[in-house]
Amino acid sequence: MPLNEGPRQTGERRLSVNPFYGPANPVGDMAEAPPTHRLPEQPMAPATAHQLVRDELMLDGNARLNLATFVTTWMEPEAGVLMAECRDKNMIDKDEYPRTAELERRCVAMLADLWHAPDPAAAVGCSTTGSSEACMLAGMALKRRWARRNADRYPGARPNLVMGVNVQVCWEKFCTFWEVEARLVPMEGERFHLDPQAAAELCDENTIGVVGILGSTFDGSYEPVAELCAALDAVQERTGLDIPVHVDGASGAMVAPFLDEDLVWDFRLPRVASINTSGHKYGLVYPGVGWALWRDAEALPEELVFRVNYLGGDMPTFALNFSRPGAQVVAQYYTFLRLGREGYRAVQQAARDVATGLAARIEALGDFRLLTRGDQLPVFAFTTAPDVTAYDVFDVSRRLREHGWLVPAYTFPANREDLSVLRVVCRNGFSADLAELLTEDLERLLPELRRQPRPFTRDKDAATSFHH
Repeated sequence: MPLNEGPRQTGERRLSVNPFYGPANPVGDMAEAPPTHRLPEQPMAPATAHQLVRDELMLDGNARLNLATFVTTWMEPEAGVLMAECRDKNMIDKDEYPRTAELERRCVAMLADLWHAPDPAAAVGCSTTGSSEACMLAGMALKRRWARRNADRYPGARPNLVMGVNVQVCWEKFCTFWEVEARLVPMEGERFHLDPQAAAELCDENTIGVVGILGSTFDGSYEPVAELCAALDAVQERTGLDIPVHVDGASGAMVAPFLDEDLVWDFRLPRVASINTSGHKYGLVYPGVGWALWRDAEALPEELVFRVNYLGGDMPTFALNFSRPGAQVVAQYYTFLRLGREGYRAVQQAARDVATGLAARIEALGDFRLLTRGDQLPVFAFTTAPDVTAYDVFDVSRRLREHGWLVPAYTFPANREDLSVLRVVCRNGFSADLAELLTEDLERLLPELRRQPRPFTRDKDAATSFHH
């Protein structure tokens, strides 16, 4: 969560209350104007409080038109009812809510089977609040395994983690919080993610693992996990170093099993020790759930696991958070039951079809160059064509926002800071009809953008609120 500061102005603004918000007599029942940054002195009617909060939220963007986020913005009403019925259940209380705990275990078993664990019954996994927590847990397991193997050198030696510069910010947080050196493989030319050989060359006796991303947030492309494992096999043959791989499948781990079945990226590769995914991304659940799985108990050091009494028995837990609602886990189980393999395949194929079709239409406008086409993750990135000088991607993003579309524009990291792009995420609920409306709005904007004397963006860092 971002850190928030208090109000900058000394004079405090107050919220105004419409007389009609009163429950009976518009004047006599009208609540006093409540302050915005301290508790009111007196309570108010629930309808009044509800209306005040609702009015504040009216200026939020429309989540369905938010093409920046990977997070699910639509679920069936039945899922919403289940979540409402379970929002008061605390996931950590396994003995109080045994059936919710059982649904969590079933989801882990389903994912272990989906990701080809050698023995799904022996795979170890847990739910999390999202991929960020799941990545932290996976990173902790990698570091602890390395520390055990190097007990004679650690804590003197400094551990490192190798990954592409395109990783999600949670990996940078992990390295900072757990005092691990981040070794980043930069982008080069038209390669916008990790290069297996370059990653292998950064590895040494202090490398706790290498992260491969199945679906980069920058452009939607899959990293070549099988090639990465092969490069690390060669490192082991040459040096004896056995370096594990963690697959950050925040999005792709819920796409590739259904649409790219021949792609080998998961536990079929012996070097893959753990995988995470976001249930609330292409797992098709509202925000608040992720999953972390290890191929077997050996991949997750026992000393990291806490054990609680569960119906008189032993329930192992592994989490950074403690209390959290069971609603999202229940919604994940509902979605698994509701769709099954064929249902997921149909939903993800529809999203990919929308992405590839929209990418092709944007390319056909002539003003843009595609970096990716949405044929891996249903996500694609594009930039302005070389001959476009009147405007830039930040101008496009700003103008689309005037029509309600939230399309992020941002610059790439080292060594491609020169490249600024727009990125479109096509999720379930973003239909072909909405994609057509986006194309029409963009086409209507182009004549005016082309007439600009120059791009109007002065500070690219401040041009958009979107940051990885």
